[in-house]
Amino acid sequence: MIAITNLPPRKMMGIESCGMLLSAVNNLKDSEDEELHLIMVDNHIPAGAKLY
Repeated sequence: MIAITNLPPRKMMGIESCGMLLSAVNNLKDSEDEELHLIMVDNHIPAGAKLY
């Protein structure tokens, strides 16, 4: 499962930051446990790029 989560706006160093997390959940083999992974994109992708 992949999820996109908007974070609430927060002031950071006097500037309002509007963040978003892109993550995936993986079920561990032979277990009911899950792992959460933050998905990172290549540095060449500009901030605000569209996800499809």
